[in-house]
Amino acid sequence: MASEDKKETVAETKEVKEETTPTENSKSETKDKDIDTSAPPAEPAPPKPTVKKVNYEKDVVYLYQFPRTSVIPSISPYCLKVETWLRLAGLKYENVDHKVKHRSKKGQLPFVELNGEEIADSSFIIKELGKKFGKDLDATLTNEQKNNSHALISMIENHFLWVMLWWKTKNPDDFVKGYKLNLQTILNSKMPIALLNIFFKFSYCRKGAKKAKAQGIGVHTPEEIIDFGKNDLKVLTDVLGEKPYFFGNDPTTLDVVVFANLAQLYFLDSEIKNPLREYLNESCANLVGHVNRMKERCFPDWDDICTNLDLNSHLPKPPPEEKDKAKEGEKKAEKEAENGKEKSEKESEKEPEDKEKEKDAK
Repeated sequence: MASEDKKETVAETKEVKEETTPTENSKSETKDKDIDTSAPPAEPAPPKPTVKKVNYEKDVVYLYQFPRTSVIPSISPYCLKVETWLRLAGLKYENVDHKVKHRSKKGQLPFVELNGEEIADSSFIIKELGKKFGKDLDATLTNEQKNNSHALISMIENHFLWVMLWWKTKNPDDFVKGYKLNLQTILNSKMPIALLNIFFKFSYCRKGAKKAKAQGIGVHTPEEIIDFGKNDLKVLTDVLGEKPYFFGNDPTTLDVVVFANLAQLYFLDSEIKNPLREYLNESCANLVGHVNRMKERCFPDWDDICTNLDLNSHLPKPPPEEKDKAKEGEKKAEKEAENGKEKSEKESEKEPEDKEKEKDAK
């Protein structure tokens, strides 16, 4: 009996000792707690720049689009649409000479930057800028007129535009000659023109043809596609009638879209044959008048743009000294932004290393 009591006493003593002795896990938890409470909180890395124009001016719209040509301000109806709207709305804007290096986050041109934020897609650009600055070209339209405008814009951008894209991709030589494209400028390359011509045909034109086929237009015969385009022009000429603009005496968003798309056709070099341009000139005189009316109202500097290929002929030109200083300031700001980005990346990489060193020291 005495020996059993002694064994029980020894066992109880061992259990008490195990309860009071800290385990390896508890030691580790205590150590981790000490480190967490003593280590200073890591400072968050500065946010990375979200825009390409780092030294922007407040409430100035920075427009990214394709380079000018000697025939038309932009070979993209979407780019011409946005710039035309900006001019009609009277907003202060500046074209950014980005050498075709940039695209929006959606992979598109045009896009704009405003107060450090990017807006992509021509329709969203007009919508968001209209809200921001209280500019609505359709404010006086009735609901019925707005519905008609929406339907006609959809016809142009989802049908007629694809007819034109099909023509461009099927006739790459006429496309280049018709708009007098400088492929070295358009493609931002110093390669010989002969090589760029080959690249242009097998890259842009082939991709465009695939897109036209996927959209549905490209599966039809050339005659059928041209008839599609003529039917669209017939609708527009009937709706416009004898009015100066589609809904009266002042241009609306529909007038902007019609102009941006028909200008691609009307201003094509006269030596290039295009059946739709012939139909426009012969059967749609009121549309021809509309295109010229919009051009004179929105682009009084059209000739200057096409002659000098000036992206910002609408802006007053600073004296040469101030212009050079402005360029230096832009380069300096861009360099500082790049350095800041590299610094923040290095600091974010360094933070885990510092924490490990502090942990080892303790």
